[in-house]
Amino acid sequence: MGWLYDVERKLENVVNNVFARAFRSEVEPIEIASRLAKELDSQAKLLNRDKRLVPNNFTVYLSRHDYDELAPMARAINDDIVPEMRRHAGERRYVFNGPIRIDYECDESLTVGRFRVDSEAVATVAESGGAASSTAIRRAPLVLEVNGVRHPLLPPGFTIGRGSEADLRINDPGISRLHARVIVKQNASSEVDVSIEDLGSTNGVIVNGQRVTNVTLADGSRIEIGSTRMLVHSPVGS
Repeated sequence: MGWLYDVERKLENVVNNVFARAFRSEVEPIEIASRLAKELDSQAKLLNRDKRLVPNNFTVYLSRHDYDELAPMARAINDDIVPEMRRHAGERRYVFNGPIRIDYECDESLTVGRFRVDSEAVATVAESGGAASSTAIRRAPLVLEVNGVRHPLLPPGFTIGRGSEADLRINDPGISRLHARVIVKQNASSEVDVSIEDLGSTNGVIVNGQRVTNVTLADGSRIEIGSTRMLVHSPVGS
């Protein structure tokens, strides 16, 4: 972790030069940088022989005192930490799902000088033709929620994959270029029947804990492809 020596000097400049005030936090920015690097190492998941998937979203929880001291300089700290995390990842053949994001939050249960880090791998999601309107989402009988974004399940459905040919593109290295198809049909009762079909993907489709090739979906169905989790649910009240 030799890169930490370089980032330490940069972070010292942030604290000493960018902010002309007394720095009284018991948590030093370099401690956070070191912990985030260790988080990459500990959470790395094997994708193939050469690559490992690592988290790209991080939340650093600080005591009230330390949060008040560090939060004002969070952007400047992150501007130095993120490039070094990318370099560390490149040296170890780590793969990120999407942009690195580091948030800071206060945890009143933490004592001064103590902090903790939560992390997750969150893929960026893009829908061909742009995101669905809020009206379309409300009118849909069911939606597919992916990383907090809802996609209306309306006939005829859509394809999911990592490549540009997919209708719903997810930047997850564990997802094939054209991974699965969500099929939506309107039945005689004007309701929709929804199913998902594996399009010969490398890592398969998991629905409610079971690997499937073609299965009917319903409100509450949980789907996993690659490292991305999805949920089918009603948009009502959401």
